[in-house]
Amino acid sequence: MAAKKPEQALVEQWRDNLALHARTQCELDRALHGHGLCASDFEVLDLLSDAPAANRACSFRVQEIAERVHLSQSALSRLIARLEKDGLVERTMCPEDRRGVRVALTGKGRALHGEVLPVQRAVLTRMLAAEPS
Repeated sequence: MAAKKPEQALVEQWRDNLALHARTQCELDRALHGHGLCASDFEVLDLLSDAPAANRACSFRVQEIAERVHLSQSALSRLIARLEKDGLVERTMCPEDRRGVRVALTGKGRALHGEVLPVQRAVLTRMLAAEPS
C-alpha cells in the first residue's frame, strides 16, 4: 500500500475539519431552533455577553463583531437587525465616531443567552469530543 503524499493528507485533514464544522453547525441549529435562534444568532449573543451590561462603552462595534464571527458584513447587518427587532440587542451611535455603530445585549438578550448557553455548550462538548470518523 503506497503512503499518502503529504499534501493529500493535508487536504483530507482540511476536509475532515470542514465536515466537523458543518455537522456541528447543523446540530447547533437544531438545538437552538426551539429557542428562536440559529447558531450564528447565538455566536453574536455570546460575543456580546462578554461586554458588561452596565457599561455601554464595552459594547462592541459592528466591525469588531464582524472580525470575530464568520459572516459577511451584509449578513451580519441583517442578523443584528433581526436580533434588534426581537428585542435582544440594541444599536447606538459610537460616541467616539458618529459614523460607527455599537451593539449591546438588552436585558432580554442577556436572559436568553443565559438560558441557551448550556444547550450550546452541551452540543459543542458532544460534537467536538467525538472521535473523528
